[in-house]
Amino acid sequence: MENESYIGQMQDTLLGQEFLTWLWYAGESQAHQFKDTEGRDFDLHVTQRVQVQGGEGDNLETATVTGALSDLKEARLGLTTGKKVHRALIVVEMDGETWQATLKAEDFSINSLKTPVVEREDDDDPDAVFLEKMYLIERFLACLDAVYAEFIELRSSSQWEKELGRFRDWLKET
Repeated sequence: MENESYIGQMQDTLLGQEFLTWLWYAGESQAHQFKDTEGRDFDLHVTQRVQVQGGEGDNLETATVTGALSDLKEARLGLTTGKKVHRALIVVEMDGETWQATLKAEDFSINSLKTPVVEREDDDDPDAVFLEKMYLIERFLACLDAVYAEFIELRSSSQWEKELGRFRDWLKET
């Protein structure tokens, strides 16, 4: 039973790594446009901090690349050697608003979510700021849900091989 749990955990991690790796590529691909669950366009890109990982057990290698204006060359180089994105800082931009969060591949967790600033007026309902913040969190999650659904649909389709070819071309260009 313990072995089955470990295998399931490894499968989740691999799927999470494939998703984050594809997300980096898709977010930078000029031809790609994301839409949320309500059909609104948004931009999503990986920025400033990426951790790539490859191998397993004693051969596990991890490289973390950070930099405010970095083009993340070392992480891209890691992708060319078979590593996959294990953790990434993502930015979502929609309707002039910006969200930022770190996504982790092993458990699909969201860390350090920063939503757009909620302005407060003195005459506002005391619950208004809280409700606005919850709405902004829901919008971010709707964007992630839409992107993940797109990834899963693509990953399980016959188009995945073509997407891998475009991914390899993207890696060569960058």
